[in-house]
Amino acid sequence: MIRARSRFPAVLAALLMAAVPLAAQAWWNPDFKQRTAITLNTGAAGVTTSEAISGVAVPVRLHSGNFDFIGAKPDGSDLRVLAADDKTPLKFTFEKFDGAAELAVLWVQVPLVAPGSDKNLLYVYAGNPAATAQADIPVVDSGAVLTLRFAQPDGVARDAGGGTLAASKPVPVDNNGLIGPSAKFDGTQLLELPAGQQVQTGPAGAYSISLWTRPTALAGTLFEQGPLRITLDDGKAGVQLGALRMVGGNLPASTWVHLGLTLGAGKAILYVDGVQAAQADLPARPEAVSGPIKIGQRFNGLLDELAIATETRSADWLKFTRATQGADAKLIAAQVQQPGDAQEGSSEHGGYIGILVKNLTVDAWVVIGILGVMFVVALWVMVVKAILVLRTDSANQRFISGFRATSDVMQVSGATTHTRSSLARLYDAGLKQLRQRNIGQEGAKPLSGASLDAVKASVDADLVRENHRLNALMVLLTIAISGGPFLGLLGTVVGVMITFAAIAAAGDVNVNAIAPGIAAALLATVAGLAVAIPALFGYNYLASKIKNISSDMQIFVDEFVTRVAENYGER
Repeated sequence: MIRARSRFPAVLAALLMAAVPLAAQAWWNPDFKQRTAITLNTGAAGVTTSEAISGVAVPVRLHSGNFDFIGAKPDGSDLRVLAADDKTPLKFTFEKFDGAAELAVLWVQVPLVAPGSDKNLLYVYAGNPAATAQADIPVVDSGAVLTLRFAQPDGVARDAGGGTLAASKPVPVDNNGLIGPSAKFDGTQLLELPAGQQVQTGPAGAYSISLWTRPTALAGTLFEQGPLRITLDDGKAGVQLGALRMVGGNLPASTWVHLGLTLGAGKAILYVDGVQAAQADLPARPEAVSGPIKIGQRFNGLLDELAIATETRSADWLKFTRATQGADAKLIAAQVQQPGDAQEGSSEHGGYIGILVKNLTVDAWVVIGILGVMFVVALWVMVVKAILVLRTDSANQRFISGFRATSDVMQVSGATTHTRSSLARLYDAGLKQLRQRNIGQEGAKPLSGASLDAVKASVDADLVRENHRLNALMVLLTIAISGGPFLGLLGTVVGVMITFAAIAAAGDVNVNAIAPGIAAALLATVAGLAVAIPALFGYNYLASKIKNISSDMQIFVDEFVTRVAENYGER
C-alpha cells in the first residue's frame, strides 16, 4: 500500500472530489426504495485529517434512526453499498444484522477518504424484495495481514481477511462488545495463534498494530509476539521490544480505549485513543517481530478489533480508525432517504421530522392518535362556542338597546325577533309570568311583593339555564388543557423505556442508536402541548366572553324586575 504521507493519494482525492458532485444526481437503481447517506466528515466540524486515507474498512452502524428496517428484507440480503459517485458498488460484509431489534453493523471497504472534507459519502441501498444476497466478501483494512473480530459463530478467532491463521480453541465472548461480540478474558484465558510467515515485520522493520480494549483490572498482557509485548501496567499502556521499553497514556477501567503501535523509520510510536502517548528510537538493527501470537495473558477485560499490518501506519490513519470504530459522532453522520428527497447538504428540516415520525413506537402512535382526537374535539368546541357567544353578545346588545328605549316594559319593540339573544329569552320568561297575572290588561291588580319575587325567581331560573347553555362543552376544553400534556408525557416515558430496553437487549450503546428513539418519544409530549396550548387560549377567551354575557344577564334581570315593580307594583 502507498503510504498516506505520499502526495499521490492526496492528488487522487482532490481529483475525485472535483469529479463527484456534491450530491448524487440520480437514484442508483429504482428497484431499491430507500437509501441511507453516510458522511465521513474529515473537516473542521468532524474529525480533522490532513492526509488522504485509502483502502480503509469502515464499520457502518445502522439503526432505526438512519435505516428503515421494516422496508428492508429481514436478513438484510437486499443491502447494497455504493461509493460517492452513486454508481460504483463497494465491498461490504455484515458484522451483524438484527431486523427485529433494528440494529446492524456492516464493514465497508472505502477506497479513498479525502482529508479536510465533509463530502466523503457512501450510500447504503435497501428495500428491494427481489434482490438476492451477495457473496460474503472479507473486508479489512488495506495492508492488514491479520484482523481479528471475534464474531465467528463457533467462537474460534480467525483472520477476518480470509487468511489461514486461527486460534487453537474457542475464546469466550461478550456479545455486547465494541462493535459486535468481543473477546472476554478473566485473567486465566490465553488466546494463541500459530506462527505465520505473513504476520511479521515488513521491509525495513515496518510493523503496525491496532486494537481496542476495555480492561476490568488495570494489569496484564494484551498482546505478545516474539520480542514484542503490549502490556497494561497500573492503568498505563506499556510497550516492550527487546531492550526498548516505553509507557504512556491512561487506560481507565471499564472504558473502551484504542491502542495503536507503529514501528518504522527508526521510531516506535505508541498511540492511545488516536493521540501519540509515547515515542522511542529503534535500535539500528531492531529485532524482527515474528512467531506465534499470544493474546490476553493474565488480562481481565474485553478486547476487540485487533489488526496487524506489515507497514507503518500514519498518525492520521490511526486517528481515523479510532474515530470510525469508536463511532465518533463528529466523524460519521447518516441520514435515511427516499426517492425524491432533498439532496445531501440540504438544510431543510423536513428530514428531521420524517426521522421522528418513522421512529415512533406503537404506544406513541396510540397516544398521539388519542391526542389528535382530543385536538379535533377541542377545535370543534372552540369554533362552536365562539360562534355562539359572539352571536349571543351581538344580539344582546341590539335587544338591550330596544328594551331601554321603550317606556312600557310590556311592549318592548321587536323583542320576538331577537331569537339569538339570551336577554330576549329572559325577557320572554318574565313576560310570560306577567301575562299569567293579567298584567297590562284592564282591571289587573297591581303586583304584590310576593308576586314580584315569583316573577324574579322564574327569570332567575331561566338565567341559570342560560348559563348552563353557555358553559356547555367547556369541560372538554379543560380536559384537553389538563389531560393533553399528561397523555403526551405518558407516551414519552413509555417510548423512552422501550428505546432503552431495545438498546440494552441489542448491546449497541452509541448515541446514534439512542437519539432517534428518544427524540421520537418526545414527539408525544410535543403533541400533548400542541393540544393543550390552543385549548388554553381558547378556553380563556371563551370564559371571559361567557362571564361578560352572564353579568349582562344578571344586570338585565335586576333592571327588568325593577321596571316591572315601578310600572305595575303596589303603590
